[in-house]
Amino acid sequence: MARDANTRRRRPRQRVAEGGRRLQPAGSAVVVLLVALLVSVLLNAPGLHKSAAIQPQGWKRDVALAMTGPLEAVSDALLLDQPRAALKAVLGRSDDDEIDTAVAVPKPTPTEPAGNDEPTTPVRREKFSPQRKLRFWVAGDSLVVVPGESLLRAAGGSPVLDPVGPVDGRIASGLERPDVFNWFKHVRKQLREEKPRAIVLMFGGNDDHDFMTGLPEGTEIGAFGSPSWTAEYRRRVGGIMDMVTRAGGYLVWIGLPITRDAEQTSRFDAINAIVHSEAERRPGRVSYLDTYFYFAGDDGGYAQYLTNDAGRLVKMRADDGVHFERPAGDLIAREVLRRLNQRYDLTSWRRS
Repeated sequence: MARDANTRRRRPRQRVAEGGRRLQPAGSAVVVLLVALLVSVLLNAPGLHKSAAIQPQGWKRDVALAMTGPLEAVSDALLLDQPRAALKAVLGRSDDDEIDTAVAVPKPTPTEPAGNDEPTTPVRREKFSPQRKLRFWVAGDSLVVVPGESLLRAAGGSPVLDPVGPVDGRIASGLERPDVFNWFKHVRKQLREEKPRAIVLMFGGNDDHDFMTGLPEGTEIGAFGSPSWTAEYRRRVGGIMDMVTRAGGYLVWIGLPITRDAEQTSRFDAINAIVHSEAERRPGRVSYLDTYFYFAGDDGGYAQYLTNDAGRLVKMRADDGVHFERPAGDLIAREVLRRLNQRYDLTSWRRS
């Protein structure tokens, strides 16, 4: 009996929290936390894999892909990716987790041979009026946002211009990395669904690198600006232009500006040269808007402030030395509108 009493005395009492709740060992809490973390990772595995894929080229991207790829496979097998997919669908963002690197561009036709100018067939100057407005779409990387907003403000005071929604600017996107955002797919979709007649695009701010995704099978490219890189980028630029023109649209392509960084400006020049030459092959259908000297100082170099017509200094460029301030956007928008007026008849309705 004494031994049984001693045994009972040695048994530790169950720890009880306030309110009578039993306290669990710390190890149980850690296990629950780890299980919850694993489930959370699997639920969001598609997004994690997409984030890994769009990183800059390098070992960090390789490691991230190696880790998130198997997680996405497990998530798909267990159907744990379905709640995220359903939520994305409700938000209208079903493509967020898609890694689409297909560069689907039109093939040159016999009348548009690669490397040669298109026939200079006269383009009819189509008329628009308040009863039949000119629908236009503005899209591109982050550099297009400020000029695009200026263009939309100007269109707000015009009875004949009808913008297709807000500026379609996508940060960190371009033609080099369709895995970040596939402009080739998006442009085709917008042309088919919205049917804009005038399209204003600006790409290249994020394309001055060596790494490209969506290369044709068996294709390898060299460093930025090499013949192989230039040929592939030219194919993509020309493909976007052909998408627009074959859909009956007129394209104004805004060129990249001078920047504070001389090396970056040199890379932008290489991209501008490709775009300019491709635009010249499509006269009357594509117009290249050179912005370089709009924002150069008296010495031809970069200038953050420029003197306006009233003789006052106006801040034209953002503090990062690349993007635009509103006065610069207004300047670009005026030139875009001038080209639209040259291409289309937007005023004769007033006389009739």
